[in-house]
Amino acid sequence: MQDHSPIGSQPTGAMVASHESQASTFNGYLFLLLMLVSMAMPVLGVAMAKGGNLVGLAIAAIGALAFLLIISGFYMLNPNEAAAIQLFGSYKGTDRNTGLRWRWPWLSRKKISVRVHNVTSEKVKVNDLRGNPIEIATNVVWRVADTSKALFDVENYQEFVDIQIESAVRVIGARYPYDDFNVDEVTLRGDAEEVSHELEKQLQERVAAAGVQIDECRLTHLAYAPEIAQSMLRRQQAEAVVAARARLVEGAVTMVEHALALLSEKNVVNLDDERKAAMVSNLMVVLCGERDTQPVVNAGSLY
Repeated sequence: MQDHSPIGSQPTGAMVASHESQASTFNGYLFLLLMLVSMAMPVLGVAMAKGGNLVGLAIAAIGALAFLLIISGFYMLNPNEAAAIQLFGSYKGTDRNTGLRWRWPWLSRKKISVRVHNVTSEKVKVNDLRGNPIEIATNVVWRVADTSKALFDVENYQEFVDIQIESAVRVIGARYPYDDFNVDEVTLRGDAEEVSHELEKQLQERVAAAGVQIDECRLTHLAYAPEIAQSMLRRQQAEAVVAARARLVEGAVTMVEHALALLSEKNVVNLDDERKAAMVSNLMVVLCGERDTQPVVNAGSLY
C-alpha cells in the first residue's frame, strides 16, 4: 500500500516543537494615563448631555467602553519573571519586560518564573561499572531559557526536570566504577570534576526539550550501599596497602641500584656477585621493612 501523503506533512497528533519569540505588548504606564483620560470622558459627557447636547452621551459611552477596555489589559511582571501571551490558545510570544505592562484584553497571559532553581536530588541506589551497589546524589542549578518549550512542550517542566535528573544520575553512576587504583581509569570518587561535567552534559541533552538550561551540576553524595560498605572498606584498605608496597619496592630498587652504581663508580669497595647480592638483600630489608632495623657493626675483616 502506497503512502500518498504530501512531502513534508506530519502525521496527525505529532508534536511540533515551539520556540520563544518576543510578544507585542505595551508599556502599562502609558495606558494608565489613557485610563485616567477615559475616566474623565464620562464626566464631561454627562455635563454636556445636561445641556441637551447628544454628543455628550456618545462621549460618555465611548469613555466608559475605553475605561473597561484599558483596565482589563493591565498586568505586572516582577524581575526574572516572564509572561507567555496567547490568542485563543495560539502562542503569540513572551514578554520579559518587568514592571506595569499592557496587552489587548482578548489576549490571555500565563506567567512563568525564569529565576535560578537549585535542586538536590534524592539518594539513588545504582550499580557502578563493576556491579557494586552505590548511593549517589547530585545538586543541579537550572533555569528556564525558553518559556515556550517549558509551558507548551511538556506537561509540567519542574516534574520533568526532577525525573530527568534522577535518570541522568542513574546513567552516570552505572557508567564509571566507584573507585580503582588504576590511574588511567576515570572513577566516580577520584574524578569528581570530570564525572560532574559528563553528568551536566547528559542532563542538558535530556532537558533541552523543556527549554531548560543547566548552569551547574555537582555530586553531593557518593558512597557504597550499606550492605557492602564494610566489605568494600576492607577491600580498599587491602588495595591501598598493595599499592603502597608496590611503590615502596619500586623506590627501594631504585635506591639500591643507585647505591651500587656510586660504589662502583667511585671505587669505594669492590664486591663480587655474592657480596653484592647480600648487600642488596640487606638494603631491601632496611628500606622495605615496617619496623626500624638495628645496625650490626662488623669490626673484623670484610671477608
